[in-house]
Amino acid sequence: MLDALIIESKEDTPKVVLDSVNKVFQISERSLPENAIGFYEPVLIWLNQYALDPLDITVFNFSLEYFNTASAKQIAKILLILENIAKKQNVAINWYYKKEDSDMLSSGTRFSKLIDLNFSFIES
Repeated sequence: MLDALIIESKEDTPKVVLDSVNKVFQISERSLPENAIGFYEPVLIWLNQYALDPLDITVFNFSLEYFNTASAKQIAKILLILENIAKKQNVAINWYYKKEDSDMLSSGTRFSKLIDLNFSFIES
């Protein structure tokens, strides 16, 4: 089993929880790091390791209030790794958005059309 990767949120970076033991996979709050590639690098490394021996079911929760364009590219990379995992195991994406935030819903919808994964859109 992989050690959990937990990154606490800061003003411009999201909270990330990747914990296969407790079956928690989550990115939440705001993602606008100055260096999105650098911030998301450990996340992508962890997920690529996880992809070698994933759980039978992976439920990944995206509960972002806001993300910038650089973060969107990194989120796409995360979803592509999950799409790969979905070829052998079940993967579900929960995309949370606030009722008044049509932009976040649109972003999730765009990702769902580009990437072959089971998306659920949940109004919070």
